[in-house]
Amino acid sequence: MKVVLGAMLIALFAGGASRLVSGALAQAPGQSAAAHPASAAGSAPSDPWTSAQTVQPSDLAKELADAPQASKPTVVCVGPRVLYRGGHVPGASYHGTASTPQGLDDLKKWAESIPRSTNVVVYCGCCPLDRCPNLRPAFTALHDMGFTHLRMLLIPTNFYTDWVKPGYPFEKSE
Repeated sequence: MKVVLGAMLIALFAGGASRLVSGALAQAPGQSAAAHPASAAGSAPSDPWTSAQTVQPSDLAKELADAPQASKPTVVCVGPRVLYRGGHVPGASYHGTASTPQGLDDLKKWAESIPRSTNVVVYCGCCPLDRCPNLRPAFTALHDMGFTHLRMLLIPTNFYTDWVKPGYPFEKSE
């Protein structure tokens, strides 16, 4: 899996191989279709969020650029660490991979000390939204913890295609 993700990261930021991300993460070698509910069931899994609990990339980029520091959303990435390191929404923290028990525990521990009224935006960007194994568990966990201003960043294809390629700002990590 590390080799697949590493190759994807190189392709992702080396110039336009966005199809590699969606194809490789749709079903990594050695991973069963059951790991991706959409492919196992033949349709997208049920979304735990409403349309009012989503935010478009252009709107989040504007919010991050224009909002006073005190009212900027708290952005959290719940996807693979290698993708976060390669590029993420400015100011986002990493607490994932939410499809794993360890990643979900990390997210919950991080969220314990945050006021439940905090403006939180969750995103992944590893693969097409309808097959993402990370967003639904992360959103559900935070919602169940009582967060009242919780949104999900709509990244229908992957982070490169829907955030980097259109020119929204991003940061890289070590």
